Amino acid sequence: MLKPLLFSALLLPAIVSAQTPQAEQQASNPLTTLGDDFQNSIKLLQNRFRIDHEVDEITMVFFREYGSLPVVLVRPDGSKIYQTQADGEDVFWFDTATYDMVSIKKPMPGPWQAVGSIEPDSRVMVISDLSLHAEPLPSVIFSGEILKQTAYLTNGGEPINYTEFRDVVTLSMQFFSTNNPDSNNFGADAQTIATFEDNGQGMDETPLDGTFTGQFNLSVAAGEWIPTFMVSTPMFSREQVDDAVMLYPNPIHISVEQHGGGGGYHKLMIDADREHINMSTLLIDGKVKFPNGDIQNFSITDSSMDIREHLIVNYEYGVYRIKLTAFANTIDGRDVILDVPEFSFLTEEPMIAPVVDEQTADGTNQESSQDVTNAQQPALPAEAVTTEPEMATSTLILLIVGINLFLLIVGGALIWFVTRDKPVTVTEALSEITPPKTEENSKPGLMMRLKQRFTRNKVNVEDASDTVVKQKKSSAKKDASNKSA
Repeated sequence: MLKPLLFSALLLPAIVSAQTPQAEQQASNPLTTLGDDFQNSIKLLQNRFRIDHEVDEITMVFFREYGSLPVVLVRPDGSKIYQTQADGEDVFWFDTATYDMVSIKKPMPGPWQAVGSIEPDSRVMVISDLSLHAEPLPSVIFSGEILKQTAYLTNGGEPINYTEFRDVVTLSMQFFSTNNPDSNNFGADAQTIATFEDNGQGMDETPLDGTFTGQFNLSVAAGEWIPTFMVSTPMFSREQVDDAVMLYPNPIHISVEQHGGGGGYHKLMIDADREHINMSTLLIDGKVKFPNGDIQNFSITDSSMDIREHLIVNYEYGVYRIKLTAFANTIDGRDVILDVPEFSFLTEEPMIAPVVDEQTADGTNQESSQDVTNAQQPALPAEAVTTEPEMATSTLILLIVGINLFLLIVGGALIWFVTRDKPVTVTEALSEITPPKTEENSKPGLMMRLKQRFTRNKVNVEDASDTVVKQKKSSAKKDASNKSA
């Protein structure tokens, strides 16, 4: 839990009169008027502090117990300022679960008091000139380079020793493009390169020591950039703009020679830009991801000017992925760590030639020789080549219409032949006399006429069969009478 109370006041240009020896003596007293001399910290006496009449604007930070209500400020005349009364003009209030930051324009001079769940042993700090100090970046940097950069804050020229101040302030670095039309980053947006931390993690050496550390991974487009260090709080911010730097492309180059190692090995070759990198200092730490997902780590520690080589087992066919981290020195002796972009290559299974017997081979050879002979023959002139003229569209239409008419005529003739009237027999005449004539019978339809036609044929067949039977019976009787006689 945060312990101190941090009271930070940003003094805008104020009219400062010449100090007398008496004023200088008073400035050394923590509870005296806040004058020109820098006061790194003033211990609170029963949560009371005094504001000088020369202060035009003051910013206060009160650290309190986690989850407690915002503090209440009491003016010298007894009036109170609540968090809900911040109007955004004369009073600005920013609160979190652990602290309140209050900024007041033209505060009332005199003793003030803070009421709330303020942490014990809290102190007040007056910010007279908050500054960020960071080492400038090298003039030549590379895309993918990993940099360690440190920075610290000063107040009035002296370091800030409050460890809790890191919870109020945020340090970061941004790159702004110079919009050089000859660079790859022309028209690029601002890029946040790193955030500085004082937590003892990553590249930060000691936590809460007041030194902020940022780790850069320059995975942005190559070109000319303007580095800008930024320190910001909920109330104000500060910037440090450095000179433009040139970000060069990644100097490490990877290539592969498939089956170049012989005996089922691929040869991986790693080189560097000799104009920027001292090749004899190049160290490689990498890993290979095989097509089946297996990963193999490797390292190359040769100290020579030759291209670095590594043999990769042709484990199976597919995509191989290579990821490298390179360590080297530049030509001017600066140590660099480079995150090399992933490199991949594809290996394919070789095509197996089909087995051809002798007869097939002889036939193929004869066809090939015949093709060669035909190719050697002179081409026929254009007049000798005759092509059949294509059928005209009108002729095709007439042909289709004629075929359809023919089909219609034949179909109509068949229907007429089946449904035509035939001579009426005696049996049909008698059968037609018996039933009464109706409109339905007088005009039979197609199905009715077909039925009548089939019925008529059946009757004729039955009559013929009866006649044959009668004739057989009569002949049988005659034969019987002749035998008896």
